[in-house]
Amino acid sequence: MSKENGGPAFPNTVLITNEDYASLRGMTLRDYFAAKAMQGLISRKECFNFDTFKDDPLRVARWAYDEADAMLKAKESTN
Repeated sequence: MSKENGGPAFPNTVLITNEDYASLRGMTLRDYFAAKAMQGLISRKECFNFDTFKDDPLRVARWAYDEADAMLKAKESTN
């Protein structure tokens, strides 16, 4: 079972030759949301109990992806 990733965060199409285009998908929306959540946690560590996270980077990453999943779920429910 794969997680819903929200599709590409910044899709783009690039002209390679006069007739050929390539689709650049880049990072997923889930990855983008997780990066923003992690950035928020790290920048405002005094607002969180950061001491419980600082010695376990995987815990920070899991928390960020949990937040990203919640954002995708909220986004889906408002469409």
